[in-house]
Amino acid sequence: MKLVIFGLTVTSSWGNGHATIWRGLLSALAALGHRTTFFERDVPYYASHRDLWASPDYRIELYQDWSDIIDTARAELDTADAAIVTSYCVDAVDASELLKSSDVPMRVFYDLDTPVTLDRLRRGETVDYIPPDGLGSFDLVLSYTGGRALDELQSVLGARAVAPLYGSVDPQIHQPVPPLPRYRSDLSYLGTYAADRQPALEALFLTPALALPAKRFVIGGSKYPGDFPWAPNIWYLQHVSPPEHPAFYCSSSLTLNITRAAMAEMGYCPSGRLFEAAACSTAIVTDWWEGLDEFFAPGREVLVVRSPQDVINALSRTPVELRHIGEAARRRALAEHTAQSRAQTLADLLAGTSAQATRSVSRRHYAIARRA
Repeated sequence: MKLVIFGLTVTSSWGNGHATIWRGLLSALAALGHRTTFFERDVPYYASHRDLWASPDYRIELYQDWSDIIDTARAELDTADAAIVTSYCVDAVDASELLKSSDVPMRVFYDLDTPVTLDRLRRGETVDYIPPDGLGSFDLVLSYTGGRALDELQSVLGARAVAPLYGSVDPQIHQPVPPLPRYRSDLSYLGTYAADRQPALEALFLTPALALPAKRFVIGGSKYPGDFPWAPNIWYLQHVSPPEHPAFYCSSSLTLNITRAAMAEMGYCPSGRLFEAAACSTAIVTDWWEGLDEFFAPGREVLVVRSPQDVINALSRTPVELRHIGEAARRRALAEHTAQSRAQTLADLLAGTSAQATRSVSRRHYAIARRA
């Protein structure tokens, strides 16, 4: 198939989770024989932090203004089998209108931020990337989050057909590697600062750090404010580039996964970081959300923590115990959560064979849900 995507960014991993997901997914699609063109507005923030300029696996179209590329985009759609508009795409509404006026056989919206989208709508806020008439004009709406999010995409935004397309990991990039001294930690956390993650970060990272001054804690991620409550045994890295993620994880005895509040409330919301760390055989401590046990087995493949004491207890486990947990998580990630697996799911959905592909799967959040 030939695919056209209008997205936030694939060229910069700074301060967003979209780029890393797309890179793995698009390369996996290329390995399956599919061709993709990714349209991205060349905004200054990502331009100044660009860490990908081209790929042999897919075509990148950077542009300054929508009017500059509308003819190119229309020509691409004329020969495409499917087109996808994503959440947080700067020109999502214009791109959606272009899809409506085109003859592309499959029109898709992919919300990589579904709980945030729905939470903002509940608050009466404007969501710039959602067309004024909702999502009813798309043949399929994909969601990074499963569970109740699928129902709300239909009831709130009028989606006609919905399916989850969860995050994934590229095992060619994320795998066990030798640790590096600059990333060494007893507990690490990799993630962009988000105010709604701060209470969990304070409880599950900062409080244990204060309680265990002899241990080393490391945070990697952008946008942390100047008044962030650092402690003497916390080291901060403003940005860890995607190629460095394996070394970051593999230099940690434990790594922490925290889910944004709106996503945790919705459930069925595995982050890409969760899969990345698992593929690196790093033992993970994570907050709980509904559906977590559908992706990793608590106690055997990940450790669920709800309080500072839970984290302190996890840090007291022996290296052998932590290694066994990390290895179990890697086996699960490689078996079920790779970019190759998600690319095949996406290809099946776009080809219209997904009903057959999911017929044998009994768990509700994996099946396609269709409006009556």
